[in-house]
Amino acid sequence: MNGKNTLVAYFSATGTTERVAEMIAEATGGTLYEITPEKEYTAADLNWRDESSRSSVEMHDLSFRPAIVRDLKNAGDYDVIYIGFPIWWNLAPTVVNTFIEAYGFDGKTVIPFATSGGSGITNSAAQLKKQYPDINWQSGKLLNNPSRADIEAWVK
Repeated sequence: MNGKNTLVAYFSATGTTERVAEMIAEATGGTLYEITPEKEYTAADLNWRDESSRSSVEMHDLSFRPAIVRDLKNAGDYDVIYIGFPIWWNLAPTVVNTFIEAYGFDGKTVIPFATSGGSGITNSAAQLKKQYPDINWQSGKLLNNPSRADIEAWVK
């Protein structure tokens, strides 16, 4: 992706995805950007065993779009966008949809990456491709505890 203006955008509720995003930004020379919900997720919000927790409610209604802080400047200037997220209920959290819809990446090259305690990225990546068919999606990767060498090899 040399010569391309690269954005590494990520949502990280606990810091796991953030660490991976930082390594990708370093390996690509890209701009690191955190997808920030207007209301931060608390530990109680993330309790997937509680059907009334915020994350459970959001993921049971996939049309839900949590508000985000919209402070990404010049979103249209990026040629390649890596989008990272933790996998929730075998999907990207709905806050990722808010980000994609807020900035619109139609025609752009977008590469998903994810972290997960138990799910692969296949279903979440397929769902994003289905929801946003005008984006030039590239193969995504699950990156649980990668080394810098793993990241560098993948981004090449």
